[in-house]
Amino acid sequence: MTKATETSADSAIIAQHIVRRFGDRTVLDDISLTVPRGELFGLLGPSGSGKTTLIKLITGIDRADAGNIQLFGEPMPQLKMLQTFGYMAQSDALYQELTGKENMAFYGSLYGLKGKVLADRMQSAASLVNLTDHLDKQTSAYSGGMKRRLSLAIALLHEPQLLVLDEPTVGIDPVLRKTIWNELRTLTEKGVTIIVTTHVMDEAEKCDRLGLIRDGKLIAVDTPVAIMVQAGVHTIEEAFISLGSERSEHS
Repeated sequence: MTKATETSADSAIIAQHIVRRFGDRTVLDDISLTVPRGELFGLLGPSGSGKTTLIKLITGIDRADAGNIQLFGEPMPQLKMLQTFGYMAQSDALYQELTGKENMAFYGSLYGLKGKVLADRMQSAASLVNLTDHLDKQTSAYSGGMKRRLSLAIALLHEPQLLVLDEPTVGIDPVLRKTIWNELRTLTEKGVTIIVTTHVMDEAEKCDRLGLIRDGKLIAVDTPVAIMVQAGVHTIEEAFISLGSERSEHS
């Protein structure tokens, strides 16, 4: 049995017929998607395609106009589910006047971490993103890439069942980017479900499955290889262009 065909009991996320509008503009149009537990699922699409809106609905940060979403069997949005996921937004939600360590301690306390458990989790997360030597610096002195790394460390602090990463490696150097992706793969092997939004094609190909999103619609959901075979091309980029063009012609 493949991950894509597992039962709903094994699903981390079930989204059914999701619609989200802002004024007269439909940002998400009848989106249905199931993500099994322990899968590294990528949402691939250009800016403005609806990727960020979809993950905000999944995490309960926003509410759909139609349709429903379940997270680990619980209807969303729901306050008690905040502890089950870690969310790294496109914009870094950091306190500039605090040090990296103080930011981590603050967010760790919100997750209910304290004492030695908090200290150990901070050390582990900082080490993963190669920030250990910079934790005593004020965050305002961090580069853009360092702020992204700190945001990722904070999302990992409470060892969530679901990790939602919105463009996580923007501004991060290629060597560290590879390290982070290796760690994401390790986390899924431990049963953590990960959703990554990206427009970087080589990152998309590292995902177990991809959802190609364009103009608020899912135009394909499958493994990277299967999507390329379906489109009759050799790269995800070509597949995205080809499948998007086909949809436009039939709409």
